[in-house]
Amino acid sequence: MIPATLLARLLANGRTTVSGKSIDPYPVVKVFVPEGYATWLLTEIDPEEPDRAFGLCDPGLGFAELGYVSLSELSAYRSRYGLPVEVDRHFVARKPLSEYAANARLLGRIMT
Repeated sequence: MIPATLLARLLANGRTTVSGKSIDPYPVVKVFVPEGYATWLLTEIDPEEPDRAFGLCDPGLGFAELGYVSLSELSAYRSRYGLPVEVDRHFVARKPLSEYAANARLLGRIMT
């Protein structure tokens, strides 16, 4: 689902976190459901558990939270109309994850 070049960047961020460094990275990838507000802005993948990604997550319920998501569950996710999630291949992060999270708390959804 996620292109190899983006997976490499997610893993690099994950290795930085595992090494003990505190970072506030820019999101690497945006995953979304085409007909709704469900959106995930992912910043890293746990190198010891490569199915586990971290980022700002909103499954379309009107609130976003920082946390972990299973990539296999995300790939299997279907909207109420049966549509799968998509990777936004045109997404370019313009600010660190903490700023996206602060904006999402104010707006009630993730805006990119």
